[in-house]
Amino acid sequence: MATHTLDALGLKCPQPILKIAVKAKELQEGDMLEILADCPSFPDDIKAWCERTGRTLLFCADEGGGKHKAQIQF
Repeated sequence: MATHTLDALGLKCPQPILKIAVKAKELQEGDMLEILADCPSFPDDIKAWCERTGRTLLFCADEGGGKHKAQIQF
């Protein structure tokens, strides 16, 4: 089990989710992916993506300054 980080700062919808989908193909079951994003729709987008793909969204937190940090378990 490994933890990976994905920097999606500066990307706007749908780019953060597309980057997550590409990265997901590299991850193993049990891995964690931590994402940093500043897209205003990111919290809703990441929740919908996790529901659609069956991944576990552990949290999506407001980091202030329009930034969000989310963690997904694979």
